[in-house]
Amino acid sequence: MQSVRLRILASLLVLAIAAAGGWQLMSGQREESRTITVGTTDTITSLDPAGAYDAGSWALFSNVFQSLLTFEPGAVTPVPDAARSCEFVGNALTVYRCTLREGLTFPSGRAMTGLDVKYSFDRILSINSDAGPAPLLDTLQSVSASGLSVSFRLSAPDATFPFKVATGAGAIVDRTKYPTDRLRADGGADGTGPYVLTSYDKGKQAGLRPNDAYQGAVQDTGGPVLVRYYEDSAALAKAWTARQVDVATRALPSAVPAGLTAGAPDQRVTEADSNETRSLVLNVRASSPLEDRRVRQALASLVNREKLVADVYGGTADPLYSLIPTGVTGHTTSFFDTYPKPDPHRARELLDAAGVNMPVRLTYGYAEGRESDAAEAAELKSQLEASGLFTVTTKAYERTDFQRRYAAGELDAYAVGRVADYPDPDTFSGPLVGTGGSLKNGYSSGVADRLIQDSRRYEDRSGAAAALQQLQEVVAQDVPLIPLWQRNEYVLSTEDVDGAQYLSDGTGVFRLWRLEWI
Repeated sequence: MQSVRLRILASLLVLAIAAAGGWQLMSGQREESRTITVGTTDTITSLDPAGAYDAGSWALFSNVFQSLLTFEPGAVTPVPDAARSCEFVGNALTVYRCTLREGLTFPSGRAMTGLDVKYSFDRILSINSDAGPAPLLDTLQSVSASGLSVSFRLSAPDATFPFKVATGAGAIVDRTKYPTDRLRADGGADGTGPYVLTSYDKGKQAGLRPNDAYQGAVQDTGGPVLVRYYEDSAALAKAWTARQVDVATRALPSAVPAGLTAGAPDQRVTEADSNETRSLVLNVRASSPLEDRRVRQALASLVNREKLVADVYGGTADPLYSLIPTGVTGHTTSFFDTYPKPDPHRARELLDAAGVNMPVRLTYGYAEGRESDAAEAAELKSQLEASGLFTVTTKAYERTDFQRRYAAGELDAYAVGRVADYPDPDTFSGPLVGTGGSLKNGYSSGVADRLIQDSRRYEDRSGAAAALQQLQEVVAQDVPLIPLWQRNEYVLSTEDVDGAQYLSDGTGVFRLWRLEWI
């Protein structure tokens, strides 16, 4: 945790202080009620925290709901939010106890108690939605509550548990508004976060106003915000060009950030350390042509990341050769060490050893919404088929349908992006390659699980490096996924909007309340 260096890079375009100050004086109170419009392609799969584990949904959750803990901009240690205090009990790292703030109330006016916290965690685990965050809570054994006190008992030592509590998986819901055994489906959201959801049009927009009753880590809840959701990156770029949005983020076409210059008029450009990664996930079930790890190794022997990044992403991404991205504790180059360059001859030898018919036929799916994803699929298909060893059928699916299909094992390979849930290497290891992980590809390894557990025993996260490095060697041999690239995130805002540099920084929190008119 302590060794993950997250920072917000300086804005490339700085406004004149005198002009900004003068405009602010003339604006006065009128600007406080003027809505800021944010555009994104990260759609919401569910308004219910038990049913979503994706960047778009969690971005909304961090504004509408409260967790016991949260992260301040650029920080690597969680701080209290709905909680007054939290700490491990003893040195075993198996009991974690929190005390809630007094006076927290839901939109209905009902006071939050520890029972709401217990209820929120229990229903995530009991519903265990295919698209939900239950895999993140793999060490949570039980929750008990009394008054404003909540205790979590863990099945194994887990120094990363406070980090998970601070994510969307820790969103606290009103137990009187959310059913115990199914997801809420009425389009509402009842939380105690900095914002109240005032309107929601699925796939189109969400309206938010500051929550006057909020108490927590956020000092200023900002002004009203409208989040608009766009079908794909081209539509978002068009909306930005037409100034239909005041802020554009996640994700513009790669050509847009690649072409930005510091002297561009009437806009601010911010680059933030998001540690976003993307991998080709491989279905290892018996029903898949990729069940034999030698077939998966053959795939890994054919991927040319440098060409992929250059041709599809125009230099806005970097090749990734490991489970954990560059700059994060435990990073290695395990896939480069094992598969140093595209090698069709080695791939053929592996397929011969596996005794499979060639070309191996497989289906490759990805979520709709970004034109670069389609170009990426076409490039990978071309690389694999050029060897004559594979025949690849690619298909894009609506995001929720995509999640359903890969969770059901209907796809042999599928491309999945990953944005850090919290600033710790565990977010790129346990939830992805641990048994029952969020990728739903059927992968399970006793050796990998042991190394993941070992890495969680260290409160000083630098001590986890050795176990994480070994884990990545295991992953490079088993190939449940093939890391493709990593990149930072670009946020564009008009010159009269401030705070975009704090919107997202790799901590998993999406700070709409930091946006303000200048």
